[in-house]
Formats: sequence, C-alpha cells, structure tokens
Amino acid sequence: MDKRGWKELDFLFITGDAYVDHPSFGVAIISRVLEKHGYKVGVIAQPNWRDLESFRILGRPRLACLITGGNLDSMVNHYTAAKKRRKKDVYSPGGKGGFRPDRATIVYANKVREAFPGCPVIIGGIESSLRRFAHYDFWDNKVRRSILLDSQADILVFGMGEKPIVEIAQALKDGNSVKEIRGIRGTMIPWQEALPEDAIELPSFSEVVNDKRKYAESFWMQYNQQDPFYGKPMVQNHGRKGVIQFPPTFPLNTSEMDAIYALPYVGTYHPSYEKYGGVPSIKEVEFSLVSSRGCYGSCSFCALTFHQGRIVQSRSSQSILREAEMLTWKSNFKGYIHDVGGPTANFRGPACPEQLKRGACPHKQCLFPRPCSKADVDHTEYLQLLRELRNLPSIKKVFVRSGIRYDVVLADKKTSFLEELCEHHVSGQLKVAPEHISDQVLRKMGKPGKKVYEEFAKMFKEINERLNKKQYLVPYLMSSHPGSGLKEAIQLAEYVRDMGVNPEQVQDFIPTPGTLSTCMYYTGLDPRTMEKVYVPRSLEEKAMQRALIQYRNPKNYPLVEKALKLAGREDLIGYGPECLIRPKPKGVVRTKNKNSFKVEYRGRKGKKVATKDRKGADSSRKKKRKGRDEKRSKSKVSKSKE
Repeated sequence: MDKRGWKELDFLFITGDAYVDHPSFGVAIISRVLEKHGYKVGVIAQPNWRDLESFRILGRPRLACLITGGNLDSMVNHYTAAKKRRKKDVYSPGGKGGFRPDRATIVYANKVREAFPGCPVIIGGIESSLRRFAHYDFWDNKVRRSILLDSQADILVFGMGEKPIVEIAQALKDGNSVKEIRGIRGTMIPWQEALPEDAIELPSFSEVVNDKRKYAESFWMQYNQQDPFYGKPMVQNHGRKGVIQFPPTFPLNTSEMDAIYALPYVGTYHPSYEKYGGVPSIKEVEFSLVSSRGCYGSCSFCALTFHQGRIVQSRSSQSILREAEMLTWKSNFKGYIHDVGGPTANFRGPACPEQLKRGACPHKQCLFPRPCSKADVDHTEYLQLLRELRNLPSIKKVFVRSGIRYDVVLADKKTSFLEELCEHHVSGQLKVAPEHISDQVLRKMGKPGKKVYEEFAKMFKEINERLNKKQYLVPYLMSSHPGSGLKEAIQLAEYVRDMGVNPEQVQDFIPTPGTLSTCMYYTGLDPRTMEKVYVPRSLEEKAMQRALIQYRNPKNYPLVEKALKLAGREDLIGYGPECLIRPKPKGVVRTKNKNSFKVEYRGRKGKKVATKDRKGADSSRKKKRKGRDEKRSKSKVSKSKE
C-alpha cells in the first residue's frame, strides 16, 4: 500500500486459502476483476482467527470487507468421510493443516464485525454458495440455517461472482447503503418483508428441520430455479428473519470469459510462502489451461449445478493459445501442458443452442438416462484447439487430465475424437468416472449404465491396440452412495475382480451441501420422485463398502469378510478364481499392536508353526527364500570365475 501510495483500501478480501495469483483460485479472479475496474483491493490470507489484530493489519476498508472460506468448503477441507481430521491442506503453505478454522466463513465474518463495526460484509465462494439456504450438515448431523444469517453478513454472492461483485462495488461507490442494495442477480440478502410478487416461497427453516419430506420438497424447488433464464426469486423464512435469493447471473459470453482470463495474474503463489515450500495446490494447475465453466452432466453427487450452473461457458481458442504461449516463457516450464479442460474436459459449449435462448430444460437432464437428441456432441472445435496447442513452439505434449464424459464421446459420430485423444493426449492413463456398475445406484447418481462404460472401455482398448500403445483406463469408483447396499457394493467388487484392476482411488461418498445426493442421504427420499432410497449411514457399513472395492488390500480382510457374511455371500470366500478372499486357516490367532498386526498359525496342539506380518510375508518362507537366493548368487559368482 505504501509503494502504491494508497492510504486506504476500497475492499479488504479475507480468505481461508493461502494467496495464489492464478485464475484457478476465486480470490485471484475477484481481486483482479475489481482492480481492473479501478478499486484498491488488499488480501489477508489465512488470518489468525484467534487474534483480532490479524484482521486489522491493512486498516479499515472504505467500501466493504469480502470474505471467502477458500476453494473448498472448510469442513470438506478438514474432515474425511469418516469424520476424521485431515492432516494435510494443499491450499495452505507447505501443505500443512491448521491455518483456517472450521466453518471459516462464519468465523471470519464475525471477527470482521468485531474488528470493524458497521463495515459492510459480503461473503462468497463455494462454502457460501452451497450453504445459502437451510441445509443438512454432515459433520453436525443436523439441518443448519442459511450461512448468510449465521455469519451476519449483509450480502451473499453465489456462483462465480464476477458480474455481481462489480455491480455491488458500483452501488457502494455511488454512496448507496449496503442495506439498499437488492435485486442484483447472483446475490442473496436477509429478508423481513412481504413476499415479492414474482417470488417463490420455500418451506421454512422450522418445516425442513422437523419434516424430511418438506426438506426434500424445498431442495427440489431450489434445484429447479438455478437457471438465469427462468429462475425466480426464492424466499425462505427462518423465523424472525429470512433470506431471499435473486435469480442467478446470466452466463458469461466468450469475450467476457476471455477478458477475465487475460487479467495480469502472476500465475503462482505469493513469494512469502517460498520458505515453507510453496503451496501444493498450484502443482495441479500451474501448467494447465481452463477452457470452460459449468457442466450439463448434472451428476447427483456434484455441486456444480448449484454453483457454476448447467450452461457451459467457454473461452475462445485464441485466448487459450495466448495463455499457452505465456506458459512457455516460464523458466520452470518443461514443455508439457498438463490439462486443457474444465469440470468436464470435452464440454466446450452449451448442450444445445436453445440453452442460450431459454435456459437448460427444467425437470429434464441433457445426458441422463441417455444423451438428448438435441445435444451437441460434436468434438470438432475441441480437437482443433488441441491440434493448435500441440503445434506451438516449445510444446512437447498436451495432456487431457480433467476427465471426459465417455457417453458423449460414444454419441459423437462425426469425429474420431477418442482415437486422436489416445494418440496424442493420454499420458498412459485416461481418467474416467463410471462411479459404479449397479444400474440401481447409477440411476440415483444420474450416470449412464454399465453397458455404456463397457462399450467405451472396449473401444478404448481396440484403439490403443491399433495404435500399438500401452495405455489404460483409470476408473473412478464411489462407495456408499445412496441406493448402494452391501449387495450393490459386492457387485462392484466382483466387477473390479473381473476387470483385474486394483483401484487405489476410491471416493467414499461425502454428503456435501448443495447436492441432490446429500438430500437423498439426509431424507432417505429421492427428491425427483419422492421414492424411498436405501442409505448406508453407519461408519462401519461405509467402511465395509469401501473395503470391498479394495478387497485385495490385506488390511481390509476383516471388513471384507464381515461384509460377505452379512450379505450371505460366503461363496466369495474360498480358493476359486471367482472368490474375493481366502478363508482363514484353521487355528489362526490374530494379534494387533499400534504399528502392525500379525497372524500366527498354530497346529492342532497349539504349537506355533509360522507368523505372518501385515504384508502377508511368511517368516518361515522368508528364510527358505533367503537360502535359495544365497545359493543362486554363489552359483553366478562361480560361473563368472570360470
């Protein structure tokens, strides 16, 4: 501030992440957008929430304080699906945890109120966006109020936020009180007045707390109004005070997207973090190119519909090529672009031209149960972009790593997209997300059926054989999703067995706010049909479902054995090729200690005959193997002498 001659800031931006000046980070985008419009913005990254002076270090801002919990919901950032505390935080210096509080947005907002009484407080980011209505919180195991009321903020900005924040800034600059700012698209404010004429009244907070069916009805009403073309204002009463959400912002056009990504980002973390080893989250995106936003896949467990929306917005090829050229100027660039994509790599535009005229179809999905006949599944433009990128000087390879929708690839009969992808843009492994193979579970997920994935896998294999390449699919699988019982989890385990893979990455379903799947988890109802849904709730069953997918891991043996017995599938315990695990040897005694477990094999009279460590290596066999190796080595030495 001293170097720039600033006596005060217009906006003070407080974030739960370390500061990374890269367009994959919301704070960087919003700060740069405000800077472009002439506002002075200061950022306090990860202030010490126990010390009020940490919030006062840059002084009181002239217009408002902006607050975000960071790129992730702070509770998702801190806790696993088993509600265990995570040790690492890739959005913090050195990847260490503990730099932000639980429910960071609420804590920061209350601290700002204390530090700067009367200063307008505006919250935004993913944590605010997904918790803007009364919502089920997995970690509290209860329905919480709107985060707007719990934080006592004046305005909540939901979605990506570039348009609304500029409108809010202009209104404040013009001398309007923050209480007078209302009606801006992409915002929510506290509400105590009569229901506006065109607004929808949602079931109240007390209703959704006491009646799960009302909760499901409320969620489905919200879900179907998140379209800028036909979405209406929504009011939810919370007792003495309520909240009103104004319609979402209209999607950015290509020139608006290009302008945002052309802002002067440094492209890396703040130099003050160098002594800690940097900020790990930059590694995934530093040499990647964002080509689009939004997703019309509408997977039930994904919050994108509630945050970025179903209408895909994309940058121009020229904008992306310019950024790629700038990457080649970096001293640490090795010639590899790690990714070109967005939420879904092969989505480069709206699902159909009609979406830009009247929005995404309500009560209908673009790809489920099968791609809509009007869907634009042509990959020509994306292929041309990839060709131009790989032909740039200093570019050795361009990878696609953000995942693709394989049902859209299969539906494209105009291009040889998959063949060109395999030939030029796969680094040995291609990530896809079948998630499950039970059609019952896939219907709840809003994903294509098993046969669609098998058709894609067959095509992928044939193309790589024709290209003489050894490349493999990496399927992302999910355990414990609503609709999945032990029966369905065992079906998935058998499919993993038949594929001959050992999946290292298994996502245990986490009920995060703002998703259709979370509504199913809490209510036991599918809000689309109000049909009952089986929900695996206990931590033990969730652990068993996860263990079944990774049944080859010796650590998972007890859980897999218990799951198979509970499901009446002892036929999968044996020595045959169809079996998942082998039976315990007779007379086995298991002992556990802090660091490992051992299995002792005892004969009929209780005499110990062998011991296995946790890796399953037999100590008696180790000795024999060691003796054989010594003999072989001696034999080799003698032959070499001869």
